[in-house]
Amino acid sequence: MCETSPADSVGAAFEAQRERLHAVAYRLLGSHADAEDVVQEAWLRLFRQDAETIDNLAGWLTTVVGRISLDVLRARQARPEASWDHLVVTVDDGPAPDDDMVLADSVGYALLIVLESLRPSERLAFVLHDLFAVPFEEIGRILGKSTDATKMLASRARRKVQATERPAAAGREQREVIQTFLAAARHGDFEGLLRVLDPEVRLTVDSADGVVVVLGSTKVATGASSRVAGGAAVRARAVLVNGLPGFISWRADGTPLSLMAFTVAEGRIIAIRSVTDPARLASTDLPDPD
Repeated sequence: MCETSPADSVGAAFEAQRERLHAVAYRLLGSHADAEDVVQEAWLRLFRQDAETIDNLAGWLTTVVGRISLDVLRARQARPEASWDHLVVTVDDGPAPDDDMVLADSVGYALLIVLESLRPSERLAFVLHDLFAVPFEEIGRILGKSTDATKMLASRARRKVQATERPAAAGREQREVIQTFLAAARHGDFEGLLRVLDPEVRLTVDSADGVVVVLGSTKVATGASSRVAGGAAVRARAVLVNGLPGFISWRADGTPLSLMAFTVAEGRIIAIRSVTDPARLASTDLPDPD
């Protein structure tokens, strides 16, 4: 009879956890490719570890995946991220009675967009605790923070995320916030912009020169007027961008100038995604101007 080697046993135990680990890493990073890389790195670390010293393999692997993912999130802050892999743009005519299922389908993607706006520590605390029931004590060890501090991080993140859980109910309020932002930007109303921007708002601009990330309400408000209209827009239309409320603007010759999407939580804009790259806009299926 062939006996199972310790390496085989560890490999089998890891494979039993792979799907869950990938789910954790994907929710933390929002990328299946990055999640797969994290899970593979976790396997390599397990392979180098004496398995007999691990009392709780599932917990140990979750901690390792969390720490690796946290490193990835922190590294992203030091460099602009690539923009959306795929853009789905539809005309936004406002919520209708039969839109509930369509809106519900967008929650998963919208949640990932909200998570992108969170600080790495907030995202880790929320995802691990609220989505995967990891105790705050364990999350605190990953972050190097106390249990109470970790609970506060998760609570702060939870408040921002809750806006995506009831998209149909929040739709009108979100549109009003966005319209207020656009009006303030057009009129150069700096104080008005600050009132609707979260202090930690994140603006990601996908331009012909690359991706630029701007953090903070003051910096976003300072450049809002030029980014919203670019000084050349003559027509604009409300749209949904990957399920998020936004708008598209066109030049006088009918070519698209910019595409923007907004994430709103608690009456303030917490994230803005803007695409101004002509090649990216030309390759996207966009609605016609009104």
